[in-house]
Amino acid sequence: MIKIEIPATSANLGSGFDSLGVALNLYNHVWMEEADEIDISSKDDIQVPTDESNLIYWSAERLYKECGKVLPGLRIIQENNIPMTRGLGSSSACIAAGLIGANRFLGSPLSQHDLVNLACKIEGHPDNTTPALLGGLVTTAMENGKVYSVSVPVAKNIRFGVFIPPFELKTEVARKALPNEYTRENAVYNLSRSSLMTAALFSGSLENLRVAVQDSIHQPYRKKFINGVDTVFRMSYELGSYGTYISGAGPSIIAIIDDTLEDTFNKYAIPHLESKGITDWQFRLLNADDQGARVYIE
Repeated sequence: MIKIEIPATSANLGSGFDSLGVALNLYNHVWMEEADEIDISSKDDIQVPTDESNLIYWSAERLYKECGKVLPGLRIIQENNIPMTRGLGSSSACIAAGLIGANRFLGSPLSQHDLVNLACKIEGHPDNTTPALLGGLVTTAMENGKVYSVSVPVAKNIRFGVFIPPFELKTEVARKALPNEYTRENAVYNLSRSSLMTAALFSGSLENLRVAVQDSIHQPYRKKFINGVDTVFRMSYELGSYGTYISGAGPSIIAIIDDTLEDTFNKYAIPHLESKGITDWQFRLLNADDQGARVYIE
């Protein structure tokens, strides 16, 4: 049996819509082995599909088909630490696990680049699946159905303060809220800031993040789905956030801080929200993960 560890991911980073993503040190764990039937269970109290619709199994079966093979069955055990439908890459983690496990069982016929491309085909966009596989801060672009990406490490002093609400927001709902067209001004606005974001996180130039997270393409249209969003943003900046943004499609919100603010955010983030009537949210302080998904033999 193999064990696969897959990091959570945060996509968009404000200005990098469908192109930027970062892996975070919060992990799902998946144990897999080949079997003659489908046997899927969970180590925690999270209910997961136990048939062919399970995303880990479905992704594994997709890779087998790509290689001209038939998947008779799998034994899968899941440990789900990444909150589902919260904008932290839970579905991408499942896709990555299924592909990595299936590729290992077949003797690794697909390269890492092949896995990145197949994961993007399944997910529909590369900003979560690619950092889940590669780790680090990842910039992606699509060309003729292929993913072109570069992963760089995040500066060691940077932390990601994750505010996780008690409600879900499905990606398809958040995407339907977006307009079909944008102005040239919108495009230039986001292009300049997404470039600044990559350079700032890589170099540790925190003073640039307040501008780098600004966005005119997706966040203004998604805020309406997140109760308390303006309060969370305002409070995070009051506590010292260098840049705050909606993670992926939401509803989680991330404040980018440095290591000197860890105690402040751990101590005051939730009490400050509760004092303003925002209750039942969770706060997690995370680092960037520079390795991506990895496999262990058990």
